[in-house]
Amino acid sequence: MTDGPRGHRTRPVQWRPDRKATDPSRLAAYDILRSVDLDSAYANLVAQRVLADADLHGRDAAFTTTLAYGTLRWRGFLDAVLEACSARPLAEIEPSVLDVARLGAMQLLFLRTPPHAAVGETVQLARLVGGEARSKFVNAVLRRVGERDLDEWIDVVAPDARVDPAGHLAVVQSHPRWIVEALHDALSSWSGSASWGDTEDLLAADNTSGGVTLVARPGRCDVEDLLEFPGSHPGRWSPFAVTLDGGDPATIREVRSGDAGVQDEGSQLVALALSRAPIDGPDTTWLDMAAGPGGKAALLAGLGLERGARLLAVDRAPHRAGLVAKALRGAPGHHLTVAADGTAGPWAPATFDRVLLDAPCTGLGVLRRRPESRWRRAPVDVSELAALQSRLLASAIDAVRVGGIVGYATCSPHLAETDVVVDAAVRSGGVERLDVRPLLPEVDHLGDGPDLRLWPHVHGTDGMFLALLRRTS
Repeated sequence: MTDGPRGHRTRPVQWRPDRKATDPSRLAAYDILRSVDLDSAYANLVAQRVLADADLHGRDAAFTTTLAYGTLRWRGFLDAVLEACSARPLAEIEPSVLDVARLGAMQLLFLRTPPHAAVGETVQLARLVGGEARSKFVNAVLRRVGERDLDEWIDVVAPDARVDPAGHLAVVQSHPRWIVEALHDALSSWSGSASWGDTEDLLAADNTSGGVTLVARPGRCDVEDLLEFPGSHPGRWSPFAVTLDGGDPATIREVRSGDAGVQDEGSQLVALALSRAPIDGPDTTWLDMAAGPGGKAALLAGLGLERGARLLAVDRAPHRAGLVAKALRGAPGHHLTVAADGTAGPWAPATFDRVLLDAPCTGLGVLRRRPESRWRRAPVDVSELAALQSRLLASAIDAVRVGGIVGYATCSPHLAETDVVVDAAVRSGGVERLDVRPLLPEVDHLGDGPDLRLWPHVHGTDGMFLALLRRTS
């Protein structure tokens, strides 16, 4: 069974008797791509299941994930090359066959797979997926792809950087044009005048895999405990961070128990800055109002331990609230998790001393970890999310007492999701904006402030934004 015309989808190949004749690593990579497309799932979650089902380990598993993730990241560039090599518009090619062709082009242009292996194995996969006619089509297209190397194809398919820098980077760094332009605007706002070279550095960072970072949750685990794991190193910025050279973090005892977790340093710094902001009066009632899946909530619970702070963690989705409850299980102190809508939360006004709103966003700051996200988002998502972010921030300000602190965070640097939302809240009155930078003296290159902006290519973290607001009336 194959996909029909674009828009008519079926499941990944699981049943054909000639499946055994196809290279299992490439077939698994294909299954990951199709599952990501059909189920709108995250590649890292799909990959775990696919690798287990295919019983792939070691080098075979590594090749599968490199091929699948690389194809997702470089899809825009690969499609530009395939368009130039195909007699048919890509929109008229069955999605399953197009995914096979992308996998083959990825091997030829980026993985330096010997051409006979890249073409031969991919053609066999195309035969399994779409039959003999499709395999001949894929064979013809890939042979044209193989006539040029990567640099030659860049010259053929990318616009002139001097005439159209955004269009050039959109192709060469494989990002939708609107994301290239949005990231360039955000970088320019942060630095004063970002060059297109700076933007290219950021886009290139998106096309690398973010490493694995652990957090030692205060009151439950020490960094020294995690540094006993082979290939571990202290984090660059956060006093609670440990980075890993490799290995499966699930094999670490502290991670399995929940005393430590997998958490990027950018997220750790957001929670740390909020906890360090000076505050007058009581400091014992904290709220995380969009808490799923619970990483920041678990860290906040530990950071508030010495003050006797109690945390209410809220998430609208019951399954995400369940993940938060799991993350908080075993945390010292008394904390509560509730499934509720943050725009109309189950609390009285002016209840909390500190509030964290890690708002739902486009996720443009975590594209290195979610390579498929760049192709799912559209400009309309920004306006819809910004409206939700504004409502949530208004609710967060209402929830905090006078003199208390609200931390507004996103994992997107898009100006419409950051500056525009916060500026509107400040103009509405009743809050003042704090300078976050003095709260994180261990972190370099924080720009002109007052907000915290972290960048993959500058700080080695996810792209995080944090504004701190004190309620004044």
